[in-house]
Amino acid sequence: MRELAADIDALAVQTGFSGAVSVRHGDEPVFDGAYGLADRGHVIPNTIATRFGIASGVKGLTALAVTSRVSDGTLAFDTTARSVLGSDLPEIDDGVTVEHLLAHRSGIGDYFDEEAEGEITDYVLPVPVHELVETEDYLRVLGGHPAKFSPGERFSYCNGGYVVLALIAERAAGLPFRELARTRVCEPAGLHTTGFPRSDELPGDAALGYLPIDGVDRTNVFHLPVRGSGDGGAYSTAADFGHFWPALLGGRIVPEPMVDRMLARRSEAGDGMGYGLGFWLRDADGAIVLEGYDAGVSFRSWHRRASGTTVTVVSNTSDGAWPVARRLADLLG
Repeated sequence: MRELAADIDALAVQTGFSGAVSVRHGDEPVFDGAYGLADRGHVIPNTIATRFGIASGVKGLTALAVTSRVSDGTLAFDTTARSVLGSDLPEIDDGVTVEHLLAHRSGIGDYFDEEAEGEITDYVLPVPVHELVETEDYLRVLGGHPAKFSPGERFSYCNGGYVVLALIAERAAGLPFRELARTRVCEPAGLHTTGFPRSDELPGDAALGYLPIDGVDRTNVFHLPVRGSGDGGAYSTAADFGHFWPALLGGRIVPEPMVDRMLARRSEAGDGMGYGLGFWLRDADGAIVLEGYDAGVSFRSWHRRASGTTVTVVSNTSDGAWPVARRLADLLG
């Protein structure tokens, strides 16, 4: 462990890493470290207990919240989006199902298309970010995007699809999506510090996200919705994801047969990765992966069932997590 700590400490200094790192073997901590500042203006350091934005890491939580409603019969994998949306979002093909959306195989047009050109420093949302508070508010940005292909035809990563899933889940349950995420996923998994705070009302233990704009580092408060939904926007800690993976694989969030279905490979996603329902599947070592990247946010957490190893790296900069995550993958798998 001493050699691992020295290696990560040196890499953090070399890259200017700002964030937190957690390595677990089973339930035993192997390494915890925190680096850089959570709030540069007030010189508040990051700690292992600091909450960070996890961007698209939320998609795994969304998939579990939706699958929990499948488990209790409120929804089914073959429930069509149209049967819940009614006349909303008419561009979505009538054949698109919950399973298509979970697998990124729906073909729907994306409000934030990561395949399109653009820089992470761009202001990409077409409405003021402070107006995106509840999932229903996202109807204003989800609509008007033509379909890319027919449902089920191929894999295409789609942020908007996961907001649609959140909308379907909350309409079916009659509860806000963030409440479903809390009661159906976070509480059973022991994720006591994970949730969806407003970005203009962050708790004192949350890190501000930073990105370079016009030669200076600024916070991401104008780049992202003021409150996240099914595709991103939650805050969590590295320690919480040490609890998440054992809870997932132990059937404490959804039953184990449902977990197996979620982790079955549905698509080849390129770069040595496959995709199931809400989770990346890494070819090289068989790891199950969640990751997220956005303005002022980078996050990767993975678990190897063969060794019982969990690694989480989270940063309050757009690219900060990647060098550390790559090094840890080389060292630990």
